[in-house]
Amino acid sequence: MEQIIPVCGPAPAPDLLYTAWNVAPLPILALALLAAMRIPGVQKGPACAAAAALFLAFVSPLCALTVALFAARGLHHLVLVLVAAPALALAWPHRLPFGRIGSFIGLSAFLWLWHLPAAYTLAWESPRFYWLMQAGFLGSAWAFWSHVFHAEHPAERVASVGMVLALAGQMGLIAAILTFSPRILYLQHVGATEAYGLGALADQQLAGLVMWVPGMVPLALLGALLLRRGWREASLT
Repeated sequence: MEQIIPVCGPAPAPDLLYTAWNVAPLPILALALLAAMRIPGVQKGPACAAAAALFLAFVSPLCALTVALFAARGLHHLVLVLVAAPALALAWPHRLPFGRIGSFIGLSAFLWLWHLPAAYTLAWESPRFYWLMQAGFLGSAWAFWSHVFHAEHPAERVASVGMVLALAGQMGLIAAILTFSPRILYLQHVGATEAYGLGALADQQLAGLVMWVPGMVPLALLGALLLRRGWREASLT
């Protein structure tokens, strides 16, 4: 049987992780285009932050580490949803015609789809499906944060906070499933985690904790700040 090599390459040995850079043409070309864009009115800070986050996710050794550890895959998703997408939303707001509810539904769908073992297997085996999943995940998160950050009315800002908290709730539920599942859900990492001192089930549990703590805390804080801002603006109208 032909061995399947994921998009980010084979699982690296721990002592060679620093050499495992992904120099595939697609992410390099996308980052080059992002760096070359010069649009009047675009905030340079968020644009640079978005480029750095995408570089970390798809070019740095973190990409290869996602092949070895599912916990790294969880961190990879947090970089996309909580760093790259918000930065893109601040630099280039991208609002979908069906509004914040539609973007929230889209982001929720891709969030759950990525964690379905069958879909995860398909993304592992098919580069086309992998990039489709990544584009849908990042694109829906980009639209979601664009609606959250650029709501036009105080009432809309308050409503957007509910969407942020609902997103946090979904991530918490997925984290609980990963942490407390008694069996291994993602068999692709079996045999690769031991080099990093983890069994496959422990790696899966660590992924849940990664989503719980580094994921939930920023969302909760952001939701609280947006809620305070919305209430303050609503009280002044």
